[in-house]
Amino acid sequence: MLRKIRILLEMIKFEHTIFAMPFALMGAFLAARGVPAAATFFWVVVAMIGARTAAMGFNRIADRRFDAMNPRTANRAIPAGEVKLVEAWGMVIAASILFFFACWQLNPLTLAISPFALAVTFLYSLTKRFTWLCHVVLGVALAFSPVGGWVAVAGHFAGFPWTLPLGVLFWVAGFDTVYACLDADFDRAAGLYSLPSRFGRENAFRLAVAFHVVAFALFVATGILAGLGLPYYLGIVVTAAALFYQHLIVNPRDLSRIDMSFFTMNGIISLVLFTATWISLAVA
Repeated sequence: MLRKIRILLEMIKFEHTIFAMPFALMGAFLAARGVPAAATFFWVVVAMIGARTAAMGFNRIADRRFDAMNPRTANRAIPAGEVKLVEAWGMVIAASILFFFACWQLNPLTLAISPFALAVTFLYSLTKRFTWLCHVVLGVALAFSPVGGWVAVAGHFAGFPWTLPLGVLFWVAGFDTVYACLDADFDRAAGLYSLPSRFGRENAFRLAVAFHVVAFALFVATGILAGLGLPYYLGIVVTAAALFYQHLIVNPRDLSRIDMSFFTMNGIISLVLFTATWISLAVA
């Protein structure tokens, strides 16, 4: 059982929850102007774990045929036979129930928007079949994180800095475009859509840079709209450095350090922005 749980967690890349979770907490902390109530904090974390687990599980189910054909992904749990399809579906259903239960524990508006948030995350897994804007759809899915965090605390949208989810949208679209360069040739051959397969790696990298410039500007605007202080802008400086570095260490001809670019730098960005927000609110 423990081995199966470990395989399932590896299948959904549970550690990548670090991308969305800090932004959900950032939305919650902004709404509370500090640390939310313990129960609210707990259920926000549970909701995020449930939503991401369901979304990634569905992604692995939806992509299982293509994963089996792609040498880079052929050893994933479902095509490799380590996880049965019924087990994957069981995880998706259980995680979805956990997500809705957590939203129900928060407030009526959180529960009301929860089906839309989960539907977008599921939709993303199908978009590579019909649009090269799939990276933007993934950005929309993760952009629900700060919205959900805010609503979980406030119970309404009034006063919400909408530049924050827009920043998340462009940030995610940028790094997912870079990561998709790994499969550009396979996607083109398999009839799948992505920015690299449609426009080539060089142009995809240029678009990713543009996405990240827009994301950075929106993160700066968030600090202004939310009335955050110096600690937040120190975090913005670190964010700028991390964005620059992740584009410095990979290029269309050398993707060998993409794990550092994709996971490490983006994990730093999400954690730094959340921590800088927390400190800024604490010292205000």
